[in-house]
Amino acid sequence: MKKFVQIAIDGPAASGKSTIAKIVAQKLNYVYIDTGAMYRAITWAVINAEIDLDNEELISDLLSKIEIILTPDNQVFVNEQDVTEAVRLPGVTSLVSKVAAYQSVRTILKDRQVAMAKVNNVIMDGRDIGTNVLPNANYKFFMIADSRVRAQRRYDELTSKGIETDIDKLEEEIKKRDELDANREFAPLKQAQDAILIDTSALSIQEVVDKMVGYVLK
Repeated sequence: MKKFVQIAIDGPAASGKSTIAKIVAQKLNYVYIDTGAMYRAITWAVINAEIDLDNEELISDLLSKIEIILTPDNQVFVNEQDVTEAVRLPGVTSLVSKVAAYQSVRTILKDRQVAMAKVNNVIMDGRDIGTNVLPNANYKFFMIADSRVRAQRRYDELTSKGIETDIDKLEEEIKKRDELDANREFAPLKQAQDAILIDTSALSIQEVVDKMVGYVLK
């Protein structure tokens, strides 16, 4: 039975995980799995269904009944509906940590993520990939960046899409999300002991990509 290679990238919001992972996946011809998009998708579905965000049972029941599809060109679908842009809007971003904190939600999505990693060479990014989802990954990276740098990145991303926002508010939301992710009871955000730490604050995208590809090819 063929054994596939797994690369895990973890780190806080807007540290550059998804951007870097997509490029590294292309360079190595691996399948990119954006687990954050999966949590955003269920959050979008909960909001759309007008389910109480404090009701874990209803949320996990909804998740068990929907299909979340990540396409090779990085589109996100909930069943047959394209939610690629919708899941990146501030309304979803501000609530995703709450939904993602539920153990039942993380368990269901972990099972789906592990299944994906069993049939392809994958690069998977998220908050608990190296510690929980793929603890035996061949390569693990933990990306960090200064909160202001991360806020600027998110600000640039939103304004490029015509979404007006305030950078100070974005930074506060990022700090709050960091706190929620790092302190949740189940599968919190933390660096795996065997993960390589990369501070992206002063690095270009290409520099980070080169570092990761260099480690893998070495």
